[in-house]
Amino acid sequence: MTKIDNRRDPLAVSRLSMTLLIVLLAWPVLKGAEFNPGALFGAENLKVIGRFLAAFLPPQTGAEFLSELFKASLQTLAIATTGMVLALLVAVPLAYRVSRVCRSHPGLQLIMRGLLTVLRGIPELVWATLTVLAVGLGPFAGALALALHTTGVLGRLFAQAIDNATRAPTLALQHAGASRSLDFVYATLPQIAPQLVAYTLYRWEMNIRMAAILGFVGAGGLGQLLYVALSLMDYPLACTLIMAMLLLSMLVDQASALLRRCMA
Repeated sequence: MTKIDNRRDPLAVSRLSMTLLIVLLAWPVLKGAEFNPGALFGAENLKVIGRFLAAFLPPQTGAEFLSELFKASLQTLAIATTGMVLALLVAVPLAYRVSRVCRSHPGLQLIMRGLLTVLRGIPELVWATLTVLAVGLGPFAGALALALHTTGVLGRLFAQAIDNATRAPTLALQHAGASRSLDFVYATLPQIAPQLVAYTLYRWEMNIRMAAILGFVGAGGLGQLLYVALSLMDYPLACTLIMAMLLLSMLVDQASALLRRCMA
Protein backbone atom coordinates (compact mmCIF):
# COMPACT_ATOMS: atom_id res chain seq x y z
CA MET A 1 0.00 0.00 0.00
CA THR A 2 1.40 3.37 -1.08
CA LYS A 3 2.18 5.76 1.72
CA ILE A 4 0.84 9.30 1.20
CA ASP A 5 3.35 12.08 1.87
CA ASN A 6 1.49 14.92 3.59
CA ARG A 7 4.47 17.23 3.62
CA ARG A 8 4.01 20.42 1.64
CA ASP A 9 6.24 21.17 -1.34
CA PRO A 10 8.50 24.08 -0.21
CA LEU A 11 8.58 25.44 -3.77
CA ALA A 12 4.77 25.47 -4.00
CA VAL A 13 4.51 27.25 -0.63
CA SER A 14 7.07 29.81 -1.77
CA ARG A 15 5.14 30.47 -4.99
CA LEU A 16 1.87 30.84 -3.10
CA SER A 17 3.46 33.25 -0.62
CA MET A 18 4.96 35.30 -3.46
CA THR A 19 1.60 35.45 -5.26
CA LEU A 20 -0.18 36.63 -2.11
CA LEU A 21 2.53 39.24 -1.50
CA ILE A 22 2.21 40.59 -5.05
CA VAL A 23 -1.59 40.80 -4.70
CA LEU A 24 -1.31 42.61 -1.36
CA LEU A 25 1.18 45.10 -2.81
CA ALA A 26 -0.71 45.59 -6.09
CA TRP A 27 -4.12 46.19 -4.53
CA PRO A 28 -3.43 49.62 -2.95
CA VAL A 29 -1.55 50.68 -6.10
CA LEU A 30 -4.53 49.80 -8.34
CA LYS A 31 -6.90 51.51 -5.90
CA GLY A 32 -4.75 54.63 -5.89
CA ALA A 33 -4.81 54.70 -9.70
CA GLU A 34 -8.60 54.21 -9.65
CA PHE A 35 -8.15 51.18 -11.92
CA ASN A 36 -11.53 50.35 -13.47
CA PRO A 37 -11.55 48.04 -16.53
CA GLY A 38 -15.31 48.40 -16.76
CA ALA A 39 -14.93 52.07 -17.65
CA LEU A 40 -12.95 51.06 -20.74
CA PHE A 41 -14.64 47.83 -21.82
CA GLY A 42 -18.27 48.72 -21.07
CA ALA A 43 -20.64 48.31 -24.02
CA GLU A 44 -21.53 52.00 -24.25
CA ASN A 45 -17.93 53.10 -23.89
CA LEU A 46 -16.80 50.69 -26.61
CA LYS A 47 -19.37 52.22 -28.97
CA VAL A 48 -18.06 55.72 -28.24
CA ILE A 49 -14.47 54.56 -28.78
CA GLY A 50 -15.48 52.84 -32.03
CA ARG A 51 -17.14 56.00 -33.39
CA PHE A 52 -14.13 58.07 -32.37
CA LEU A 53 -11.65 55.74 -34.12
CA ALA A 54 -13.84 55.56 -37.22
CA ALA A 55 -13.57 59.36 -37.53
CA PHE A 56 -9.83 58.96 -38.18
CA LEU A 57 -10.44 57.08 -41.43
CA PRO A 58 -9.55 57.48 -44.22
CA PRO A 59 -6.19 59.24 -43.55
CA GLN A 60 -5.37 62.55 -45.21
CA THR A 61 -3.25 61.92 -48.32
CA GLY A 62 -3.24 65.26 -50.16
CA ALA A 63 0.00 65.99 -52.03
CA GLU A 64 0.43 69.44 -50.46
CA PHE A 65 -0.05 68.06 -46.96
CA LEU A 66 2.32 65.12 -47.55
CA SER A 67 5.02 67.60 -48.60
CA GLU A 68 4.49 69.53 -45.35
CA LEU A 69 4.48 66.22 -43.44
CA PHE A 70 7.87 65.27 -44.90
CA LYS A 71 9.37 68.60 -43.84
CA ALA A 72 7.95 68.22 -40.32
CA SER A 73 9.39 64.69 -40.08
CA LEU A 74 12.84 65.98 -41.02
CA GLN A 75 12.45 68.77 -38.46
CA THR A 76 11.54 66.23 -35.76
CA LEU A 77 14.63 64.19 -36.65
CA ALA A 78 16.77 67.33 -36.56
CA ILE A 79 15.42 68.36 -33.14
CA ALA A 80 16.21 64.95 -31.63
CA THR A 81 19.68 64.72 -33.19
CA THR A 82 20.67 68.27 -32.24
CA GLY A 83 19.51 67.67 -28.68
CA MET A 84 21.56 64.48 -28.54
CA VAL A 85 24.75 66.13 -29.86
CA LEU A 86 24.45 69.01 -27.40
CA ALA A 87 23.86 66.55 -24.56
CA LEU A 88 26.93 64.49 -25.46
CA LEU A 89 29.14 67.58 -25.46
CA VAL A 90 28.19 68.22 -21.83
CA ALA A 91 27.41 64.71 -20.51
CA VAL A 92 30.79 63.14 -21.25
CA PRO A 93 32.96 65.65 -19.33
CA LEU A 94 30.39 65.84 -16.52
CA ALA A 95 30.32 62.05 -16.23
CA TYR A 96 34.11 61.96 -15.99
CA ARG A 97 34.14 64.67 -13.33
CA VAL A 98 31.58 62.91 -11.08
CA SER A 99 33.17 59.46 -11.46
CA ARG A 100 35.58 57.96 -8.94
CA VAL A 101 38.30 57.89 -11.60
CA CYS A 102 38.60 61.69 -11.63
CA ARG A 103 38.89 62.07 -7.85
CA SER A 104 37.56 65.63 -7.90
CA HIS A 105 36.92 67.59 -4.72
CA PRO A 106 34.01 65.91 -2.86
CA GLY A 107 32.07 69.16 -2.66
CA LEU A 108 32.43 69.78 -6.40
CA GLN A 109 31.39 66.21 -7.18
CA LEU A 110 28.32 66.60 -4.97
CA ILE A 111 27.30 69.77 -6.82
CA MET A 112 27.75 68.15 -10.23
CA ARG A 113 25.85 65.03 -9.19
CA GLY A 114 23.06 67.27 -7.97
CA LEU A 115 23.06 69.06 -11.32
CA LEU A 116 22.69 65.77 -13.19
CA THR A 117 19.87 64.76 -10.86
CA VAL A 118 18.00 68.01 -11.51
CA LEU A 119 18.50 67.77 -15.29
CA ARG A 120 17.12 64.25 -15.57
CA GLY A 121 14.53 64.69 -12.82
CA ILE A 122 12.62 67.36 -14.76
CA PRO A 123 10.62 65.77 -17.64
CA GLU A 124 11.21 66.83 -21.24
CA LEU A 125 7.78 68.46 -21.53
CA VAL A 126 8.50 70.68 -18.53
CA TRP A 127 11.89 71.62 -19.97
CA ALA A 128 10.20 72.37 -23.30
CA THR A 129 7.71 74.67 -21.59
CA LEU A 130 10.58 76.56 -19.95
CA THR A 131 12.72 76.73 -23.11
CA VAL A 132 9.75 77.97 -25.16
CA LEU A 133 9.38 80.81 -22.66
CA ALA A 134 13.12 81.48 -22.86
CA VAL A 135 13.79 81.34 -26.62
CA GLY A 136 10.30 81.39 -28.14
CA LEU A 137 8.29 78.86 -30.12
CA GLY A 138 10.05 76.61 -32.59
CA PRO A 139 12.41 73.65 -32.99
CA PHE A 140 15.30 75.33 -31.12
CA ALA A 141 13.28 75.20 -27.91
CA GLY A 142 12.64 71.49 -28.45
CA ALA A 143 16.31 70.76 -29.10
CA LEU A 144 17.31 72.60 -25.91
CA ALA A 145 14.70 70.76 -23.85
CA LEU A 146 15.92 67.37 -25.08
CA ALA A 147 19.56 68.39 -24.56
CA LEU A 148 18.94 69.37 -20.93
CA HIS A 149 17.10 66.18 -19.97
CA THR A 150 19.38 63.89 -22.00
CA THR A 151 22.48 65.43 -20.39
CA GLY A 152 21.22 64.36 -16.98
CA VAL A 153 20.36 60.83 -18.12
CA LEU A 154 23.53 60.15 -20.12
CA GLY A 155 25.74 61.82 -17.52
CA ARG A 156 24.47 59.40 -14.89
CA LEU A 157 24.75 56.34 -17.15
CA PHE A 158 28.22 57.28 -18.40
CA ALA A 159 29.47 57.89 -14.85
CA GLN A 160 28.27 54.43 -13.78
CA ALA A 161 29.99 52.87 -16.78
CA ILE A 162 33.25 54.64 -15.90
CA ASP A 163 33.04 53.52 -12.27
CA ASN A 164 32.43 49.89 -13.31
CA ALA A 165 35.41 49.74 -15.68
CA THR A 166 38.33 47.45 -14.78
CA ARG A 167 41.02 49.34 -12.90
CA ALA A 168 44.02 47.20 -13.87
CA PRO A 169 44.86 49.01 -17.17
CA THR A 170 44.49 52.38 -15.46
CA LEU A 171 46.82 51.39 -12.63
CA ALA A 172 49.39 50.13 -15.14
CA LEU A 173 49.41 53.47 -16.96
CA GLN A 174 49.60 55.36 -13.66
CA HIS A 175 52.67 53.35 -12.63
CA ALA A 176 54.19 54.25 -16.01
CA GLY A 177 53.74 57.94 -15.20
CA ALA A 178 50.68 58.76 -17.34
CA SER A 179 48.35 61.56 -16.29
CA ARG A 180 44.75 60.92 -15.23
CA SER A 181 43.36 62.27 -18.49
CA LEU A 182 45.57 59.89 -20.48
CA ASP A 183 44.55 57.04 -18.16
CA PHE A 184 40.94 57.75 -19.04
CA VAL A 185 41.49 58.04 -22.80
CA TYR A 186 43.73 54.98 -23.22
CA ALA A 187 42.62 52.65 -20.40
CA THR A 188 39.03 53.38 -19.37
CA LEU A 189 37.44 54.73 -22.55
CA PRO A 190 38.22 51.70 -24.75
CA GLN A 191 36.57 49.42 -22.17
CA ILE A 192 33.34 51.38 -21.89
CA ALA A 193 33.02 52.54 -25.52
CA PRO A 194 30.46 49.83 -26.47
CA GLN A 195 28.32 50.80 -23.47
CA LEU A 196 28.52 54.49 -24.30
CA VAL A 197 27.48 53.83 -27.89
CA ALA A 198 24.58 51.62 -26.78
CA TYR A 199 23.35 54.23 -24.27
CA THR A 200 23.67 57.01 -26.86
CA LEU A 201 21.74 55.14 -29.56
CA TYR A 202 19.01 54.18 -27.08
CA ARG A 203 18.58 57.77 -25.95
CA TRP A 204 18.59 58.95 -29.56
CA GLU A 205 15.67 56.60 -30.28
CA MET A 206 13.82 57.92 -27.23
CA ASN A 207 14.53 61.52 -28.23
CA ILE A 208 13.01 60.94 -31.68
CA ARG A 209 9.77 59.83 -30.05
CA MET A 210 9.83 62.60 -27.48
CA ALA A 211 10.59 65.24 -30.14
CA ALA A 212 7.32 64.28 -31.82
CA ILE A 213 5.48 65.05 -28.56
CA LEU A 214 7.24 68.29 -27.65
CA GLY A 215 5.38 70.02 -30.47
CA PHE A 216 2.31 70.04 -28.21
CA VAL A 217 3.96 72.87 -26.27
CA GLY A 218 5.12 74.72 -29.39
CA ALA A 219 8.51 73.07 -29.99
CA GLY A 220 7.91 72.38 -33.70
CA GLY A 221 7.98 69.16 -35.72
CA LEU A 222 5.28 66.53 -36.12
CA GLY A 223 3.90 67.14 -32.64
CA GLN A 224 2.98 70.72 -33.42
CA LEU A 225 1.07 69.65 -36.55
CA LEU A 226 -0.69 66.93 -34.56
CA TYR A 227 -1.68 69.41 -31.86
CA VAL A 228 -3.20 71.74 -34.46
CA ALA A 229 -5.02 68.85 -36.18
CA LEU A 230 -6.53 67.59 -32.92
CA SER A 231 -7.46 71.12 -31.85
CA LEU A 232 -9.38 71.56 -35.12
CA MET A 233 -10.83 68.04 -34.78
CA ASP A 234 -9.39 67.16 -38.19
CA TYR A 235 -9.05 63.47 -37.37
CA PRO A 236 -8.04 62.19 -40.87
CA LEU A 237 -5.16 64.68 -40.74
CA ALA A 238 -4.26 63.51 -37.24
CA CYS A 239 -4.37 59.87 -38.42
CA THR A 240 -1.77 60.57 -41.11
CA LEU A 241 0.44 62.37 -38.60
CA ILE A 242 0.26 59.49 -36.12
CA MET A 243 1.14 57.04 -38.91
CA ALA A 244 4.12 59.25 -39.83
CA MET A 245 5.30 59.20 -36.19
CA LEU A 246 5.09 55.40 -36.12
CA LEU A 247 6.95 55.11 -39.43
CA LEU A 248 9.68 57.49 -38.27
CA SER A 249 10.05 55.53 -35.03
CA MET A 250 10.36 52.23 -36.96
CA LEU A 251 12.97 53.70 -39.32
CA VAL A 252 15.01 55.00 -36.37
CA ASP A 253 14.83 51.58 -34.67
CA GLN A 254 16.13 49.91 -37.82
CA ALA A 255 18.88 52.50 -38.31
CA SER A 256 19.96 52.09 -34.67
CA ALA A 257 20.03 48.28 -34.98
CA LEU A 258 22.11 48.58 -38.18
CA LEU A 259 24.62 50.88 -36.48
CA ARG A 260 24.96 48.43 -33.57
CA ARG A 261 25.64 45.55 -35.97
CA CYS A 262 28.24 47.59 -37.86
CA MET A 263 30.09 48.42 -34.63
CA ALA A 264 29.85 44.91 -33.16
